[in-house]
Amino acid sequence: MRSIFALTTLAAALSFSSAFVPTSRGFGTYTGLASSVEALSGEEINARLAAAKEKMATKDKTSQALTKEDLKVVFEDDHLIIVDKPAGVLCVPDRENNPSLSKVVFDAYGSEGMENKMVVHRLGMDTSGLVIFAKTMETLRGINSLFRTRKINRQYEALLCGNVEKDSGLINLPLMRDYEFPPYMRVSTDEHQKALIDLDPEVVGKQLLEKPKASLTKYDVVAREDIGGHPVSRVTLTSISGRTHQLNVHCAAFGHPIVADAVYGRGGEAAPSGGLSDAEADELVPNANRVGADLEKEIAAAAADKKMCVHAKSISFKHPVTKEDVSVTSESPF
Repeated sequence: MRSIFALTTLAAALSFSSAFVPTSRGFGTYTGLASSVEALSGEEINARLAAAKEKMATKDKTSQALTKEDLKVVFEDDHLIIVDKPAGVLCVPDRENNPSLSKVVFDAYGSEGMENKMVVHRLGMDTSGLVIFAKTMETLRGINSLFRTRKINRQYEALLCGNVEKDSGLINLPLMRDYEFPPYMRVSTDEHQKALIDLDPEVVGKQLLEKPKASLTKYDVVAREDIGGHPVSRVTLTSISGRTHQLNVHCAAFGHPIVADAVYGRGGEAAPSGGLSDAEADELVPNANRVGADLEKEIAAAAADKKMCVHAKSISFKHPVTKEDVSVTSESPF
């Protein structure tokens, strides 16, 4: 497996000339400028958000209940535990206290005072793979510091729709909250930033109006395969900047959505193609092998029995207490 970029090279990578580098869209000041896209009212945005949250709450109720015997522990010491999470399980309890991985881990391995505090990071319900849990407050503070300073290296394995042409590359696209499909994410462009100008943060909340965030994903093709005779690419993904839903949005914008992604794939809950129009995609992420709507639908039908095909495959870091190097991997279920 190829070595990933050191995180200390992030600044240089963000301006890497041969990467998929957008223009400075999404980072300007737009006061007084009109947008060519439809501007929604705060009330409409909130109505869409409420409807989306209701759907998410319904899905959360399907979270699989696990027992201690179901847990696949890949590393454990007195300070932390790393578990291989199956897809279809919430990482943390929701408001309805539906079954979650963190509750089972605490019941099996937690210590007094650490309930609801063991979680260091999360994976989405549909994502499988490695999750770190802290056993002590000292470890929790230490791991949180490693994440903040980007001293934890994580790689994901995914199946992407279509044949990715290049063996490796970078996807460099800024992300913003999607006001059209809240609470999801999209690629930030000038036009969609302009559409936010007249929104009141007291109505829609400050998070929706946050500045776009620079986001960088590295991919390496592991193999080119097929599902039901339709082309897919097995890749290793490294989220160098670690933004919310970054891998899903970047892969969709790149023209190779994650197989069985029911949110960011076509017909999903979020905007397709990372929120980009065909013209914007051709400009920002030119790709002659971009998957068309028909092929994506055929792959989705062939993969109807699969969970979303993205897996947190490896994680490595310096132990915050023992100072030893920790590096673990797990095989993807697809």
